[in-house]
Amino acid sequence: MCPIRILRLAAALAVLAGAAGAQVADLRSTTALRVCADPAAVPMSAQDGSGFENRIAGLIAERLDLPVQYFWFPQGMGFIRKTLLDGNCDVVIGFAQGDELVQNTNHYYTSVYGIVTRKDGELARVDRLSDPALKGRDLGVVAGTPPASHMARAGLAKDMRGWDLFVDRRIEDPVGDMLKGVHDGTLDAAVLWGPLAGPLVKADPDLQFTPLLKEEEAPRLFYRITMGVRPSDQEWKRELNSLIRRNQDEINAILHEAGVPLVDDYGQQLLP
Repeated sequence: MCPIRILRLAAALAVLAGAAGAQVADLRSTTALRVCADPAAVPMSAQDGSGFENRIAGLIAERLDLPVQYFWFPQGMGFIRKTLLDGNCDVVIGFAQGDELVQNTNHYYTSVYGIVTRKDGELARVDRLSDPALKGRDLGVVAGTPPASHMARAGLAKDMRGWDLFVDRRIEDPVGDMLKGVHDGTLDAAVLWGPLAGPLVKADPDLQFTPLLKEEEAPRLFYRITMGVRPSDQEWKRELNSLIRRNQDEINAILHEAGVPLVDDYGQQLLP
């Protein structure tokens, strides 16, 4: 091999070695719990600290004896890259298990999609998307979400009105708009992710959230929720796993109090 090729190979190996070395050490802060969050993802996270993920972050920070420090960014395209991967923060409090953008901790709750209806309405007993009572109704759903596939298969495509969830929620409020529609009758029902709808419906005397536990075909409607960290932060992930395990009862209490519908790990029944 010629000397120039040898030098180029050595340089390439040095770059790779440097990159590998950079991945060994955790990059997270040791002076604050730096949380990546959307400032207006009510009821999950909010800049005023009222979201249930804010409360969970507060619990974790208390156990670490550290202050919470937020890096706020709208949760849409580029959220993980601009927050976690750019090093501006060290943990996303709620992230679906299995997403390759982050390294997942152990899951700390499982929830499910459900249908929001008026308590006194004709659809109050509906608990599956194949129910014939849904035919010919105005139905709100977040475009591209798993229940939309079930609804289309059930012949509800012409009845569906889609909303985009990945918007700047400081300006737009798709979930609030859907719930308002069910309230005022412009929608007969809305099919929504439980942690979004459950807390907003909990204190509403007119609306109810019914979890969709009877859907058997793909895609599944239940998801395990973890905390997300950088792929390189192995020790940090292990520390968070330990904190989740030791504080699971308190985390569950926060979720229950907020009104998040919790189900077993297989999405078959509600937890008491």
